Amino acid sequence: MESHSRRALLVPLAVNIALPLAVYYILRAQGAAQWQALLLSSVVPAAHALGTAVLRRRLEFFDLFVVGLLAVSAATSLISGNPRVLLLKDAALPALLGLWILATLLAARPFAFRFGERLRTGAAVEDAERAWHEMPEYRSALRGLTTLWGCVQLLDAALSTVLALTLPVDVVPLVGRIQSFTLLGLVIVATVRRSRRFRARHGRSLFGTAGPGSRERLEEAPSRV
Repeated sequence: MESHSRRALLVPLAVNIALPLAVYYILRAQGAAQWQALLLSSVVPAAHALGTAVLRRRLEFFDLFVVGLLAVSAATSLISGNPRVLLLKDAALPALLGLWILATLLAARPFAFRFGERLRTGAAVEDAERAWHEMPEYRSALRGLTTLWGCVQLLDAALSTVLALTLPVDVVPLVGRIQSFTLLGLVIVATVRRSRRFRARHGRSLFGTAGPGSRERLEEAPSRV
């Protein structure tokens, strides 16, 4: 996997899962209150969202939602003194993400196609656009992956809500991250398997460059529509 592809996958994992978990337990070990540790650990993904928006010179809806949700949950937790409010914030994020991913099925390009844009370089960008227009199998496969990813995010949100309301507060961050990693791992395995099957059947990668023989199959695709 190329370096830019690794960054596209690993940076979100580190910022949204690994770093907040480390910050929380370090602060708890130093004697910080539960709500304080949860709030400060939540600052990591919020700061990353703002920093990314500054670098892009464009603030997107999801960036605003992350920061706004942190502010609202922090204020509510301060007023109520209940750290579970901040834990519920962690359930709201995958819920919104899942709904947004599923909503892209109605857009010109689904989430899986847009995700692949981060991994493609050079001629692969034009090749993917051509495949989208001329291969119904390509469109169907990416829409299927989009549906899978969105539904798994909604499942993560539902399970996170149950954890936040039932388990001891100090246990929830660790169990929640294990849960998220497990679901993410299952999605990655399913995605890789589907991508390999698609490449074997159609000679084309869903996310990267075209495989051998894909151009010939692409030229034949319109006759099969």
